[in-house]
Amino acid sequence: MKNISIIIVLLVAGSLPGATFEADTIQTNQGDLVITFIGHATLCFEWNNKVVHVDPWSRLADYSQLPKADVILVTHQHGDHLDPDAIKAASRDNTKVILTQKCAEKVSGIVMANGDVKEVAGMTIKAVPAYNIQNKRENGQPFHPKGEGNGYVITFGDKTVYIAGDTENIPEMAELKGKVDIAFIPMNVPYTMTPEMAADAARKIAPSILYPYHFGDTDVNKLVKLLKNEKIDIRIRKMG
Repeated sequence: MKNISIIIVLLVAGSLPGATFEADTIQTNQGDLVITFIGHATLCFEWNNKVVHVDPWSRLADYSQLPKADVILVTHQHGDHLDPDAIKAASRDNTKVILTQKCAEKVSGIVMANGDVKEVAGMTIKAVPAYNIQNKRENGQPFHPKGEGNGYVITFGDKTVYIAGDTENIPEMAELKGKVDIAFIPMNVPYTMTPEMAADAARKIAPSILYPYHFGDTDVNKLVKLLKNEKIDIRIRKMG
C-alpha cells in the first residue's frame, strides 16, 4: 500500500441554494484525486483531467451545474442508482457509461459483467460481484441477486479505489485484500450490511482508507468501534 495524504475541501455545487458537498483530495503518482461526496451512493472523482460520476442521482444534485463526465459508472438498476435524467445531464458526446445488463434495458452504455476488465479514459476499471446472501424480500428473493449488480475497482495512477455497490460481505471480497487503497462500503439495513457485516467486509479487504457510504440511518459509530483495533483509517462523510 502507498502512503496516502488527504486534504479536506468543500466543493460548492448548484443542486440547492447554498448547497455544499464535502470533498477529499488524495495524492497519486499522476496528480491529485479529488473525491466529492454527493450523498447516499453518489460520488464524483476528478483525476488527471478526467471526471468520473458514480450512480448520479438527480435528487441529490443538479448535474447541469456539475463537471461533465468522461466516465459514468452505474452499479445496478434500482432507482437511487440508475437515474436516466442524471446520466443525460452529466454526459457529453463522448461520455462512456459503464453499466450492467439490467441497466442497459433503460440506458445505453457499455455493459460490464462481474469479472470484466476494461481500459477507459486512461483508467483500468474492473467489475466485481455485488449481491445479497442473507437479506431478502418477503418472497425470498434477495434484494440484490447475484450477477445483476456490479461493484467497481478503479485505478487512478498508483491508487486503487473499490466502490462496493449494494452488497453484503460476500466471499469474493477476500480476493481484494491488499489490493485496495480506498474502499466505499455500504451499510444500510436491510438492503446491504449491518455494521458487523461491514466490519467483516473491511477486514476481508483491508483498505488503507474506508468510507462507509449509502448508510441511511445506520449508526456509523458502531462500525468505528468494531474496527478500532484495525489499521484502517475510517472516514465518515455525509453519505447517508
